[in-house]
Amino acid sequence: MAYNYKDLGLSNTREMFAKANKEHYAVPAFNFNNMEQMQAIVEACAEMGSPVILQCSTGALKYMTKEVVPMLAKAGVDRARALGSDIPVALHLDHGPDLEAVKLAISAGFSSVMIDGSHYDFAKNMEVTKEVVEYAHQFDVTVEGELGVLAGVEDDVVAEHHIYTDPEEVIEFVGNTSVDSLAIAIGTSHGAHKFKPGTNPKLELDVLTKVEEKLPGFPIVLHGSSAVPQKYVEMIKKFGGELKDAIGIPDSELKGAAQSGVAKINVDTDGRLAFTAGVREVFATKPGEFDPRKYLGVAREEMKKYYIEKIKTVFGSEGAYTKAAK
Repeated sequence: MAYNYKDLGLSNTREMFAKANKEHYAVPAFNFNNMEQMQAIVEACAEMGSPVILQCSTGALKYMTKEVVPMLAKAGVDRARALGSDIPVALHLDHGPDLEAVKLAISAGFSSVMIDGSHYDFAKNMEVTKEVVEYAHQFDVTVEGELGVLAGVEDDVVAEHHIYTDPEEVIEFVGNTSVDSLAIAIGTSHGAHKFKPGTNPKLELDVLTKVEEKLPGFPIVLHGSSAVPQKYVEMIKKFGGELKDAIGIPDSELKGAAQSGVAKINVDTDGRLAFTAGVREVFATKPGEFDPRKYLGVAREEMKKYYIEKIKTVFGSEGAYTKAAK
């Protein structure tokens, strides 16, 4: 069965980003893989009055299935409204590999899609992105492209080396493809194992500034922006898990980007860490517990608590829309 995103109560990202750029905050784009994670994301954003982009990778879509994902997204909208909040909710395909994946997502009710042609050369990236834009815009679905390469691992996306976005290419890319937003590479990295302890990760904000000079007011996106909070790393280790020592992008760096021209910041790994820490704590402290509600519910609350903090301290999107009635 095919779905139209508007019938699910979803929004595309066009007006979200215009408001974010005008008011100098970034829209949270949080990945989800199940019902509890969706609830944590939507409830956190509704309580804060923050717009939200529910992100779903091709792997997550396969895991939850194309029949279930649109119903979870619709339930997220309904949950926000039941809480008294009017926040816009988008359902976004994260790292769509090709036009076929985009077509599947749009038929499943996605309101926004990303086409990741960053592994191609510049000309091929433009060609592939333009093809997706022409298809998606027929359905009023917004499209995110990418210039530059982020190192690291996220689901099916793997890259060993980082290539910063060339500001000289952005005008031609956006002009020829008509994308609605552009993900750039300025020092963020995919996955939990971004940087070794002792390093001092910095975003190349001068690259961002140059891109903004070329494309004033255009929505810029940052991928791989998890902070890898040490609180959750330590919780996971304490309660029987194994994680290599690593650090992420400091919140202070991300906050600076959010106050500039960045309209969307992607966070996936941090949510996974918070959720896993919550589950592990229950299993370690209550070994007799076998009711999924008792450990998934704790994980959901941990993830929600973290995202509320992140909205306040990094995104700056609190109060952009009506907050949930307490």
